[in-house]
Amino acid sequence: MAPRLKVFTWSDGFHAFAVAAPSRPKALAAWGMERDIFASGLAREIREGADYDAALARPGEVIERGLAVDVGEVAPRRKTTKTKRAALAASPVPSPAARERVRGLEAELKALERDQAAARRDLEAEATRVARALERLKQTQERERDRLQGRLDKARAALKP
Repeated sequence: MAPRLKVFTWSDGFHAFAVAAPSRPKALAAWGMERDIFASGLAREIREGADYDAALARPGEVIERGLAVDVGEVAPRRKTTKTKRAALAASPVPSPAARERVRGLEAELKALERDQAAARRDLEAEATRVARALERLKQTQERERDRLQGRLDKARAALKP
């Protein structure tokens, strides 16, 4: 039994691309996409319209329709190179929700960097205190050892006739 076909579409702002495929991954493969444009809301499933009818008439074939020039005309899409497909996928304007998410993540990153810098400063200050305490301890121990060594040398000298 053949899998049930769904029709998926996305637009680069100048053209609408539609394909009849059994799943989103199959639609992405037909479009030559490596990233999931469904996750960003750029691509979606459709259930009616000229693009829907044209895609179902040619399952698996990408249907391209010009939005600015020949609105309403539906034709098979020419084969494009992987580089051209990547440029087309990268060209759409991001949604306000995507921009807001980026702004939120940027703010979160800035706060994280600020917190990490403060923690690093605290540890560096503690390391400086520890280094100074270690230096004081070494000096005290050297003085005590030198004093005791001096006393030992005098005691040994007194043993010699």
